[in-house]
Amino acid sequence: MSTGSEASRTDGGQGISVTIDQNSYLADGADTVDAIVTIEAGADFAAAAPPPERLEIIIIDCSGSMGAGDRFEGARRAAFAAIETITDGTLFTVIAGTAEAQVVYPRRGPLLPADDTTRGAARLELDRLRPYGGTAMGTWVGLARQIAGQHPDALAHAILLSDGKNEHESPEQLATEIGRTQGMLSVDCRGVGDSYIVEELRSIAFGLNGSLDVLRRPAELAAEFAAMMQASMSKAVSDLKLRVWTPAGAVVRFVKQVAPDLNDLSRTEAGAQVGEYLLGAWGGADDRDYHVQIRVDPAPVGREKLAARISVVSGAEVLGQGLVKAVWTADTELSTRINRRVAHYTGQAELAQTIQDGLAARQQGDLSTATAKLQRAVDLAAESGNDNTAKLLRGVVEVDDRTGTVRLRRTIDTFDEKALDARSTKTARVRKAQGE
Repeated sequence: MSTGSEASRTDGGQGISVTIDQNSYLADGADTVDAIVTIEAGADFAAAAPPPERLEIIIIDCSGSMGAGDRFEGARRAAFAAIETITDGTLFTVIAGTAEAQVVYPRRGPLLPADDTTRGAARLELDRLRPYGGTAMGTWVGLARQIAGQHPDALAHAILLSDGKNEHESPEQLATEIGRTQGMLSVDCRGVGDSYIVEELRSIAFGLNGSLDVLRRPAELAAEFAAMMQASMSKAVSDLKLRVWTPAGAVVRFVKQVAPDLNDLSRTEAGAQVGEYLLGAWGGADDRDYHVQIRVDPAPVGREKLAARISVVSGAEVLGQGLVKAVWTADTELSTRINRRVAHYTGQAELAQTIQDGLAARQQGDLSTATAKLQRAVDLAAESGNDNTAKLLRGVVEVDDRTGTVRLRRTIDTFDEKALDARSTKTARVRKAQGE
């Protein structure tokens, strides 16, 4: 059986390749074109880029709730681990977040590059911190943006840790700060414990081209912070964008990252029929998949149209390019083929949304809807081979292995529920099959 997979690959000669996967055949009168765009950065991509100025910002929740158990000590050790991982010469700073935001290293004066002396000085300041006060994450992001704005040429990255809800500012204030910060730095968010609101952390992480995860125990934080910092040190270019040109009459319905995480990308107009989408920081051996959907004006049977020209750009330089096409046909065998990769990632998006809808229904006491949604999620995870999500689902539902039916667990560990929500957007990767 044909999968309808058609792929074209372009190597841009700058260590970047662009692969377009789609079924270009449309039925008579159809107007929707879907394509999966795979962008791969080879090892030579990072090597070819000039060494960037780097800026690392560590944002630690210092609110009163962090005083519970060993949370604050775990956060302090995690900050130590991150600072030890920073490459010598990297500018860095530490922000203490409460209902306000305060730079605690360096207390005054300009930022200093990492070396044994500055790392030791930062540790002393971290040792002096004590948890108190409230939580206003937008304020924390705003201060990080101000610092990044003082170093406009730096590849700026932040780690933000919180254990609680954003109680001391409105959702609108948080959204405003995220919007103002887009394109200036990336932010990896981590929640510890089980009292945070996942969607708040997700809005920061995904709005600012970062990652999201949650950890049950404070003792896990140090290794996590070191890994995030090591990943940041591998990035070489901060300003990659996906540029999508469409001909007159065609409209981009959406562009979303679909691997390794699901994330809707926001569009910036860059000319007539041209939109650009921020892709965040990249290094060597990075590869990500994006789903692009375009509405086109239908053409007569037998006609071929260019639906979009997709480019990867850095500044004014085009690093790679690919074409999305549309061909109208009366042959139903051609037009009804399902592109395997488009179908897979469409299912992954449905899986994430279904999980989030099911958990929301449970929180609202609508157990019937919650059960139906999570049943669908279990089915989708099995169909798509997303084993990690399938395991997480078993933390909130019991699955009859004989019939496949589910029922909500009578008691659900709050962290298990938060972890399922936070990781619902992590997708199972699908590669192009050999010979397709």
